[in-house]
Amino acid sequence: MATNESLKNQLKGKPQKQVAPGQLGLKALMNTPTMRKKFEEVLKDNANAFMSNVMTLVSNDSYLADSEPMSIMSGALTAATLNLGLDKNLGYAYLVPFNQKNKQTGKWEKKAQFILGYKGYIQLAQRSGKYKALNVIEVYEGELKNWNRLTEEFDFDPEGRKSDEVIGYVGYFELLNGFKKTVYWTKQEIEAHRIANNKDRDKTKLSGVWASDYNTMARKTVLRNLLSKWGILSIEMQKATTSDEKVQKVQEDGNIISETEIDEDIPERKEAEKVESSIDNG
Repeated sequence: MATNESLKNQLKGKPQKQVAPGQLGLKALMNTPTMRKKFEEVLKDNANAFMSNVMTLVSNDSYLADSEPMSIMSGALTAATLNLGLDKNLGYAYLVPFNQKNKQTGKWEKKAQFILGYKGYIQLAQRSGKYKALNVIEVYEGELKNWNRLTEEFDFDPEGRKSDEVIGYVGYFELLNGFKKTVYWTKQEIEAHRIANNKDRDKTKLSGVWASDYNTMARKTVLRNLLSKWGILSIEMQKATTSDEKVQKVQEDGNIISETEIDEDIPERKEAEKVESSIDNG
């Protein structure tokens, strides 16, 4: 009869079965040498705390916990690379679950999507040291007196507010070299953009951060358009813009690649007339 010691020796000489990274659970995946090394490379001494926060975030969100572990990992690694926390209360960046149809199997799968918040864009712009002023706000009924899209003359009167109804969003920045830019999006334009880029099966349904904090996502849409088209983008900001609202996957070497393509990397205005008036209350 084989002793415990002899069994141990036999097992040592036996080749261990390799498990593909994509088949591992989130905790096991995060603790693989490749993943730990990648987090430590970008976060140094803060790696363990960040990874622990990600596990807590997922365990407290049942919808996120059901998402493919690799998509959660890639989103977390993107946030780590940008040095932005994923705490929902901070609003810098989010991991948002959504249903995606597998083109090969035809089945719907739940994956986590990295979404950069408007505060994250502001944080990255501040780090670049190029901006003197940067802001984006809601415009309420009665506050907008006149807006000329060509000359960018924006007549704004906060004292003229008539109700709590948001009619649009305005973004503004001024660079240290004196260049200024203002953009204004109507609520209908925001809705048209949201529906056009919604990855869920029901395009009109509010989901993710759009459902929990609509104004935050609307501000982000305007700010991303403003900075991507007219701002000075640091290398960090360029990476953030290309990673925003994408599902990505981590390769075996720890590098991140895009898994899904989005028709619009930069938010563009959609024809507001195509959006039913009933969604104005969304």
